[in-house]
Amino acid sequence: MMEMVIDGRQVEVMEGSSILRAAEAAGIYIPTLCEHPAVRAIGSCRVCLVEDEAGRLVTACDTPAREGMAVRTVSERVLDARKAVLELILSAHPMHCEVCEKNNLCRLKKLAVEMGVTGRELPFAQDYRPIVDANPFYHRDLSKCISCGLCVRACLETQGAGAFEMHATGARARPAAGKDGPVDGSSCEFCGLCVSMCPVGALMEKPPLRLGREERTVRTTCPYCGVGCTLELRIREGRIIGVGAGIPGSPNGFSLCVKGRFGLDFVHHPDRLTKPLLRKNGELVEVSWEEALGAVASRLGAVIEESGPDAVAFLSSAKATNEENYLLQKFARAVVGTNNIDHCARL
Repeated sequence: MMEMVIDGRQVEVMEGSSILRAAEAAGIYIPTLCEHPAVRAIGSCRVCLVEDEAGRLVTACDTPAREGMAVRTVSERVLDARKAVLELILSAHPMHCEVCEKNNLCRLKKLAVEMGVTGRELPFAQDYRPIVDANPFYHRDLSKCISCGLCVRACLETQGAGAFEMHATGARARPAAGKDGPVDGSSCEFCGLCVSMCPVGALMEKPPLRLGREERTVRTTCPYCGVGCTLELRIREGRIIGVGAGIPGSPNGFSLCVKGRFGLDFVHHPDRLTKPLLRKNGELVEVSWEEALGAVASRLGAVIEESGPDAVAFLSSAKATNEENYLLQKFARAVVGTNNIDHCARL
């Protein structure tokens, strides 16, 4: 541990922390757009400027805190510099907040309101780019991109796919897939990590579009593989409208695979069975659970009596809980007397 001074307060911070992390640990707010705990900080947006003891303006996210260091986060010079940076960003950003799908989740909009920036302080110089919609999971509207590089760092450093890289420089810098080709022709795994980190509406998930904001969130475990990733379901009117991650202590951190983030539409799918069906007179009809289980027990008993227990096989599902799958294999081996049991992630 070491000590430094932030806004006149003596604070104790972990050695190796950035100024931003030191301030957060002390409960002091510093705004930022390009910083995220899952990737390395590069100070590209310049919104997190603070003033050190030498009077220099430095980016808090990637400047290491030092023993005895003193910084100011809310001096007039700092606030003016942050406001100027935000004005520059917004001078090339479309101010269509009323119809933007990101709307009240946009960190740029929140900071503009917080700092009193309208986006029209400087001449508007929009670089319009077409919306790229070549995959079923998310679309890219690079007209709204602020070149923060979060998507590039997330893909390379956290996911390890390296599907994106920054093309061009300065105001024309933008993330591109491969040699500026379509996403579906790149190494993109469609995990959606880049989309979840994007601070503006440049990357947007398709499934939740036009479904509104969630009313509440529910933590649960992903129903697919055995990793046990923790999900944060966004719920509106009793329906899942999106999936997030980043729960402290979870095995997956901020990451999810394409199934975990985009594969829960089966929950509300119109073809999903909600009641057991039993074939009667050549047609499947809805019956009670008691009648369905009774029919299954009767048919299983008949097969075992006629052909032996190895004439029966069981398939378990990844969408069931560990306890349910354990009970199924226990039923197969201890009750029926067969080892013919397997598991399929697609069920």
